[in-house]
Amino acid sequence: MPELFLVRHGQASFGAKNYDKLSPLGHQQSLWLGQYFTERQCHFSQVFTGTLVRHQETAAGILQGLDEAPEPKIDARFNEFDFATIGQAYLNLYPTETLAASASPSEFYRLLKKAMLAWSQNQLNPDDVSESWQDFKTRTSGAIECIKSQQAEGPVLAVSSGGAIAMMMSVILGLDAVQVIELNMQIRNTSFSHLYFNQHNIRLSSFNNVPHLDTLERLPSITFS
Repeated sequence: MPELFLVRHGQASFGAKNYDKLSPLGHQQSLWLGQYFTERQCHFSQVFTGTLVRHQETAAGILQGLDEAPEPKIDARFNEFDFATIGQAYLNLYPTETLAASASPSEFYRLLKKAMLAWSQNQLNPDDVSESWQDFKTRTSGAIECIKSQQAEGPVLAVSSGGAIAMMMSVILGLDAVQVIELNMQIRNTSFSHLYFNQHNIRLSSFNNVPHLDTLERLPSITFS
């Protein structure tokens, strides 16, 4: 069966005015991953990314580390959900939970978990969100179907985001919303999940791998944003 390497983007610019771009470390993580794939003699037959800048910059870094690779195909079905809109929709209901500008990343992620849970339970005002939880699941299911339909002659690489990857796992493994939210918080930057697929099935082999960062000197480079 053909292989799929489903990669979360490199570290983005958390706390900056524009989150949707890689940090210097994010670029380095992506290059290291590409070099790892080259060392493993992994020759990709197809490459997919979402439309987000952090996806395409990650793919570019990976491809820079490869000996050769095809031109990426851009597909919005691999995009992340709009977490800023989801968070604001939650705060519209619970304004007392608004965070201070100096809030830590851990405080932000606790708030995001609450917002995602409310979103998954259809508690948010539909007029305040760009897509429903079910719409998001349907969209990412479409990304899976896109992969399954490929007549791949070699491994396929896809670059996406933590929430989208977690939702894909829910479709593949039959997970509930709480499990999706927990997985979303665990997915590391430039980690890959390894799967096998054909036109009928897609099977998970391993999840959230960072072998390119699993050395003593690179352990500080393992990030979650």
